[in-house]
Amino acid sequence: MAGKYRLGIDVGGTFTDAMIINEETGEIRIGKVPSTPKDPSIGFLDAVDTILKENNIEAQDVTYVVHGTTVATNAIIEGKMAATGFITTEGFRDMLEIQRQIRPSLYDLQFEKPQPLVPRYLCFGIPERMDFQGNILTKLDTDSVRDVARQLKKEGVESIAVCYLHAYINNEHEARTEALLKEEFPEAIISLSSEVAPEFREYLRASTTVINAAVRPIVSRYLTSIESRLKAAGLSAELLVMQSNGGVLTFGAASEKPVFMVESGPAAGVIAASYLGNTLGSPNVLSFDMGGTTAKTGLVRKGTPTITKDYEVGVAAGGTGTGVQGAGYPIRTPVIDLVEIGAGGGSIAWVDSGGILRVGPQSAGADPGPVCYGRGGEEPTITDANLVLGRLDPEYFLGGKMKLDVEGATKAIESKCAKPLGLDLLEVALGIVEIANTAMVNALRRISVQRGYDPREFMLVAFGGAGPVHANRLADQLEIPRTLIPMSPGITSATGLLVTDLKHDYSNTLIQPIDELDLSAIENTYVGMETQGRTALSNEGMEENSIRFIRQVDVRYIGQSYELGIVVEPGKFDGVRRDQILEEFHKEHERAYGFSAPGEPVEIVAIRLTAVGDIAKPTLREIGKTSGGVDSARRTTRSVYFAESKGFVDCPVYDRYKLSSGDVLQGPAIIEEMDSTTIIHPEYKGDVDRYGNIFLSGV
Repeated sequence: MAGKYRLGIDVGGTFTDAMIINEETGEIRIGKVPSTPKDPSIGFLDAVDTILKENNIEAQDVTYVVHGTTVATNAIIEGKMAATGFITTEGFRDMLEIQRQIRPSLYDLQFEKPQPLVPRYLCFGIPERMDFQGNILTKLDTDSVRDVARQLKKEGVESIAVCYLHAYINNEHEARTEALLKEEFPEAIISLSSEVAPEFREYLRASTTVINAAVRPIVSRYLTSIESRLKAAGLSAELLVMQSNGGVLTFGAASEKPVFMVESGPAAGVIAASYLGNTLGSPNVLSFDMGGTTAKTGLVRKGTPTITKDYEVGVAAGGTGTGVQGAGYPIRTPVIDLVEIGAGGGSIAWVDSGGILRVGPQSAGADPGPVCYGRGGEEPTITDANLVLGRLDPEYFLGGKMKLDVEGATKAIESKCAKPLGLDLLEVALGIVEIANTAMVNALRRISVQRGYDPREFMLVAFGGAGPVHANRLADQLEIPRTLIPMSPGITSATGLLVTDLKHDYSNTLIQPIDELDLSAIENTYVGMETQGRTALSNEGMEENSIRFIRQVDVRYIGQSYELGIVVEPGKFDGVRRDQILEEFHKEHERAYGFSAPGEPVEIVAIRLTAVGDIAKPTLREIGKTSGGVDSARRTTRSVYFAESKGFVDCPVYDRYKLSSGDVLQGPAIIEEMDSTTIIHPEYKGDVDRYGNIFLSGV
């Protein structure tokens, strides 16, 4: 393969996916290797090496590499963060200990708050104070800062977070503190709240800054290691990493602010779903990504993924997916709105003390993996259940690269679940799948119905190695009319890495009634943020004609505690823009909460800007049409167990790579490819479009 290439590497909990695209021809090649949880960089480099060697591509022909990773999130979940110190305003030393009053379960008397990321003996209060307008009430005590710096150095901390009250309005004291810390403790890595999260609500700002500080050394070492090893292998391409907001950052920028990439991997999948929906004329889609460890759902409306600022990290297999707040550490950065649950192909089925069959959230992960992988796993998983039901081909997993152990999977389900429950093997195997399906249907409802959207008005885009196995059943239960199974669904998240843009987010707290706004001051603030964004993107090599800006404001009724983000129409911020914001806010409030109050006073609490550097996108390749029809793609026939049929049904099995444009596959049917298997249930059909995508719909 000659030419120039773009490479996307997505490190998941079970497999590391790779996709490489020829910039000149649009030709795509894919690869998949087991993840290495103990050191994710090994799996990353294995994936790079494998895909280049298998396709005879020279390292110097790769123009840029985009990486999706959960290394920051894993460090928090596993408690493997850098020793961190915390400096704040005197009297607020216990901020991280007190946290918030909310709890994930109101009546759970046994609930314990997450342990503070910084122990109390490493938290310090400094005499200084500003008011909410940024006026200095108490000057910074520089001697105290120097004393604290010496104490933190003595304690051996590696990173320091600084968060003073109202520093988002005036960062003079934080900047001076940073200078003093560098004088006394030059080797320390310092994160300032005024740079990481310049917004009101001190605990949220402090938590975000502390998380950034705690993972910064880990992420920096991880990215530096990858960069140096890639260069040693002759790959000197531009290196980018996926952000939680769906954009990408350079390795250097990500090392400075790793809190912006805590949901790097999952965000890529939603971006891919958005790209496919927009390309195929369906701007409203539900993204469903089921991998080996978790299932993730996202929502794309009018071609744009929904973004949230109320996000928690540090809840294993949770994220926002628990549907509640208070179980993890809040971060105040833009994150693609995701519901994530512990229901991946490797999720373990078990019988609880009450004799009830349960699935997840525990996962067999990549090591040892499901029992059928033959790597020492002993606990039955969703993948084992699908294999026993005939939905997976034991001889064609990963395109035949991996043989599955049907007998081992059968014995595991029998001994661990069927016998304790006193039920038939197939009943239990189907029960495992249906329990997982119910959990995933609930996740799709949370991202749609609970956000004020009707899932029947969206197209479901299903991907991930296990997504197409379950998608048809989920769409049926939610009455979603169309389901898209993209080409190479197992590595679709890696596709998302290659179809996104460079992004930088900026914010500025401004609490003012909307009818009292200083319009020229807001315009000047936007212009200032645009200057910052333009400088950052220019430093990353973006041309002026590839740079654009998205303006947004956070709005609420006066007296509310939570706000809604409203996009500001392009153009100078004037009275017309203000009136448009007010009208749109009432509409959005009606949609989100079921009511609005146009007569109530409204206020703006923050203005935001996203600076975007557009990167040229690869185009979908057409597969053409052959004269052989569907029968030419048929590989064999296999008996598959369906709940609808209450038993096994003989299903034709098709080779996806031999399907052509216009083919129609009547269910029940199985479609196999290297990285996934698609199940078409009875009373459904699959239509193949000119790009090789399969659209599932009712007959």
